[in-house]
Amino acid sequence: MKKSIAIIICYFGKFPWYFLYFLHSCSYNPDITFFIITDNGISQYKKPKNVIFIIKTLLEIKTIAKDKLGFKISIDTPYKLCDFKPAYAYLFPELIEGYGFWGYTDIDLIFGNIRAFITDDILNAYELISVRHDFLTGYFQVFKNNEKMNTLFMKSKDYKKVFSSKENFCFDETNYQFEAFAEKVPVNQINSEIESMMHVVRKMEDAKNLKAYFDFHVIEGRPGRLKWNQGVLTYKNEYEVILYHLIKLKEVYKPGNQLKKIPDVFYISPTRIYS
Repeated sequence: MKKSIAIIICYFGKFPWYFLYFLHSCSYNPDITFFIITDNGISQYKKPKNVIFIIKTLLEIKTIAKDKLGFKISIDTPYKLCDFKPAYAYLFPELIEGYGFWGYTDIDLIFGNIRAFITDDILNAYELISVRHDFLTGYFQVFKNNEKMNTLFMKSKDYKKVFSSKENFCFDETNYQFEAFAEKVPVNQINSEIESMMHVVRKMEDAKNLKAYFDFHVIEGRPGRLKWNQGVLTYKNEYEVILYHLIKLKEVYKPGNQLKKIPDVFYISPTRIYS
């Protein structure tokens, strides 16, 4: 039996055009449960069986975080929730109860076959799975569901500062020290305002206190030559990938007419998505 995975998303405000692609790609990963916490109306969306919507306001999330963490926190904008992603298991334990692993993601993604990469062998061997080789990815991250990993964010000496400040620290990733980590600068030599999750993970790895998996399984930017075919995402008809991150494509592609149904085969160029 495959190990169970629960993925948590918090999104507030109107869903963008690419949300339909996200949902469609989730539906082709039926052995993963996606919990979407949102204040948005969802009646217009066909909801896959493995996608569960939970209606809450941003204020309710802020109250939950304050009550669970036990100190004054700052969540004045939805974007600030990026800093709180590593704490989602701690804030929403009822969602991940019974699952072997949990994670978080964003909605500006199109998934391929997730379990082709996050296999049972990987899950059995590691406590944390990153889909990049060089640093943690705030847009998709998986953790073992246990107290050690669910409170891993508390290993940062700065987590209270991060959670109580209005500033966005990129805590879930590197505190904007992407290049330093990519170049394998020793963690104690990286000049950073706060200890991000990547600082925590690297320190624990160095101390042999954490088994973390890092490998490059994603496509970002606008390379084009991507094909999505019934749940399988390939690059140049040669390399299968776990996901495509639309962070750059969404800046240039603004479809005029919203599709009501996503086709089972479509292509992604540097400037658009088409079938």
